[in-house]
Amino acid sequence: MKRDLLERLVAAQISNRPTVLARSLSGNSQFLLDSGTDSEVPDGVPAEVLREARRALKRDGARTIEVAGQRYLLQTLSPPPRLLVIGAVHIAQALIPMARVAGYDVQLIDPRAAFATRDRFPGIEIINQWPQEVMGELPLNSRTAVVTLSHDAKIDEPALKAALESDAFYIGALGSKKNHAKRLQRLAALGFDDETLARIAGPVGLPLGGRSPAEIAVSILAQIIQSRYQSS
Repeated sequence: MKRDLLERLVAAQISNRPTVLARSLSGNSQFLLDSGTDSEVPDGVPAEVLREARRALKRDGARTIEVAGQRYLLQTLSPPPRLLVIGAVHIAQALIPMARVAGYDVQLIDPRAAFATRDRFPGIEIINQWPQEVMGELPLNSRTAVVTLSHDAKIDEPALKAALESDAFYIGALGSKKNHAKRLQRLAALGFDDETLARIAGPVGLPLGGRSPAEIAVSILAQIIQSRYQSS
């Protein structure tokens, strides 16, 4: 690997940014696609290769493609997928350990320190701040899912705003159809159009029929996994 590519790869790994290393198997052409920066693509790289490399940012592992009679290796070099849970509620207590078993790094955001405690949520990073104070500093990229569960618009909606302005592959919001419709109206007033608002899964989760916190958590995680692979 060229030295400059290696330096950029190390910097991306330190910052938890997904990258794709693309190499021609029939020549010396190679480039690194970094989700967080402008990538320098060598002259002559087919547009289809670049398009497939961008799609590979959302996947894991490596695959080969053939374009115009040439074979390319696309190797995804990325941190684990991330889940940001907004709201330290009972559903979150069930969802978080399930997501960790499924391979997600999880962070919990809730300014209510009495609810978001290490006793209730052991083994994860807890951020006792308002979403609008902290989410601008977090890497919300194409390997990030965001779920709002607090039932408090002052907590949930700033998080949804930040997620809609990001490349998060999944955005979910707990609440009834009636409450979600009102939520969409408030977000629309902030300038989001219908296409952007359609990114929010609400009411959150696949329609499995479950009603307990654990059953709802299963439906949410299932929808996150479905969205991750359907969008890749």
